[in-house]
Amino acid sequence: MTKTVAETQQFMRDSLPHYYDESLIAGNIIDREAEELTRLSASAYDVLDQFYIGTATWGLARWEKIFGITTDPTKTYEQRREVLRGKLRGVGRVTAELIENVASAYANGEVDVTPNIAGYTLTITFVGVFGVPAQIDILKETLREIIPAHLAIDYVFRFFTYAELLDTGKTYGEIAVTGKTYEDIYNRRF
Repeated sequence: MTKTVAETQQFMRDSLPHYYDESLIAGNIIDREAEELTRLSASAYDVLDQFYIGTATWGLARWEKIFGITTDPTKTYEQRREVLRGKLRGVGRVTAELIENVASAYANGEVDVTPNIAGYTLTITFVGVFGVPAQIDILKETLREIIPAHLAIDYVFRFFTYAELLDTGKTYGEIAVTGKTYEDIYNRRF
């Protein structure tokens, strides 16, 4: 973890003999060196962050290149990380668990995969989130790449029902006056 300039200065002062405490020259040298050491430390940690998808920022383009993904600078870092995590999780023998793992990376919630072998279909149900995930098109593309071509994929989304709204103790009118749209309520964004 990167220390602040003040923490670095204090550490450096504590490491010197006490007769330097009153020296303006020694104090100035410590102050300047502490600033530079703090900058160097922050830069080193920033480079280290690029080695992990979860913390990468400017290094995401390199990760995307490794996975063969076209970089889309209009997407947020987190959206780009979701795509990378999905690609990373999509490696190995295709099982329901693998598909759940990949889909949950995009959905930011629990996903249930139900195979129907006789019907050559997989049903992917988004149980941990309401509405359609923001990156559903990329998820569909990724799953199509890893799921065998002879299997059809059905997607089932969960939406907030009127009965569930009543269970919250709020009425539609109470929520609507806050400026939330019907779509916001339907996708439980209130």
